[in-house]
Amino acid sequence: MVKNWILFLILILISTHSTIFAQKNQASVKTRILFIFDESNSMTANWTSGRKIDVAKRIMIHLVDSLKNLKNVELALRMYGHQSPVPPQDCGDTKLEVPFGPNNAKQIIDKLNNTVPKGTTPIARSLAESVNDFPPCANCRNIIILITDGIEACSSDPCAVALSLYKNGITIKPFIIGIGLNVEFKNAFDCLGQYYDADKEEKFESVMKEVITKSLSGITSSQINLLNTEGMPRETNVNITLYDQKTGKIISNFIHTLNPKGNPDTLKLATDIEYRMTVHTIPEVTVEHINLSSGKHNILKASTPQGFLSITEDNGNEYAGTDCIIRKHGDMKTINIQHVFETEKYLTGFYDLEILTLPRIYLNTVEIKQSQTKTIQILKPGVANLLFPAKGYVGIYQIKNGQVVLVCNENMILKKGLQLQPGEYIAVYRPADAKTTDLSKNKTFTVVSGYSVNVFFNE
Repeated sequence: MVKNWILFLILILISTHSTIFAQKNQASVKTRILFIFDESNSMTANWTSGRKIDVAKRIMIHLVDSLKNLKNVELALRMYGHQSPVPPQDCGDTKLEVPFGPNNAKQIIDKLNNTVPKGTTPIARSLAESVNDFPPCANCRNIIILITDGIEACSSDPCAVALSLYKNGITIKPFIIGIGLNVEFKNAFDCLGQYYDADKEEKFESVMKEVITKSLSGITSSQINLLNTEGMPRETNVNITLYDQKTGKIISNFIHTLNPKGNPDTLKLATDIEYRMTVHTIPEVTVEHINLSSGKHNILKASTPQGFLSITEDNGNEYAGTDCIIRKHGDMKTINIQHVFETEKYLTGFYDLEILTLPRIYLNTVEIKQSQTKTIQILKPGVANLLFPAKGYVGIYQIKNGQVVLVCNENMILKKGLQLQPGEYIAVYRPADAKTTDLSKNKTFTVVSGYSVNVFFNE
């Protein structure tokens, strides 16, 4: 395949260890960088000051030489397109040439100096096989830097490989650096990560240094400001989930905390992830596409002003444990189920309540205000004692504005005590074995808060 793409670099993270909060001292974490280097035939084409292969090797060799004496850094080299000439196309032409180990920079440099570009570009195959290039390590940040001048030349799909690795617990996180503003070129790797454009050799080199700096720093300090109605970071004690924006993988769950000085606690977060943050308020608040900067303290913000809703009963506890459905005003989606005699925190705004008493109580446009508690007090129920001469079909209705509204059906019972809200009711009964409609009986009755009323159909 003839490729007309210009030199670019993909930085891919394939370890869960760099996508979590720093649990240990960052100095004790080993960073392992695997270079996947393109030795395909198209690398012999000219760039600004010479052939692409010569420019890329010169920058690579300088980079490897600068990394060789760093503490807790190990390097390895995989190549592709260097074993079989094209034609024919050998899509299996990828090999780990220098494995991870101490003091191997000279081996990598020698291999770079003594290989000749000749083959094709099996990027997906190289990514898939590179997973096995990293020996097991409990405290390592594993990074892949892929240097190539083209997109996938074989029938495999790098995006599909990334998805497959992700399903097996391996996260791929790329930074893509390319020269030229070619949308097709950018989109070819959009499924993997962020794209950087470098239109000159100098810019390419500076971007590479920036990527390496991010790779080696890895962790930065951050805080999450949960803002109240005045824009102050005073909200707290709510669960937060951080996701990888690209893959959807959960990075961490934690309860937001204010430190002893009343400020949001400082977190240690990886800088090589684009985050999606969900604050599990009621309802939830989500912030998309969060990118952190190395070498500075990052502040993540979410507007989460909250107040409280308390549901109680007037002079009683008969409704203890009764559910109340909470919805945003005008929206039928249920956002929470709250029990009577419980207090819950909600975002400020207006809500519609449906309390599952008999009959149900509907309250619309209940307003929750910043740091205030809205208390809803429902009347203590009365009790209707129902007694029937035989099992039959029973309907209990409330009389409202001259209409009957169904409260419940209580079929095939002989007696029943029902807790009902105060009001006017009618019970309709027909014995189960009755074969004519005129055997249906109606009894009206009044329920008073805190009192019982007998409704006997055998009188």
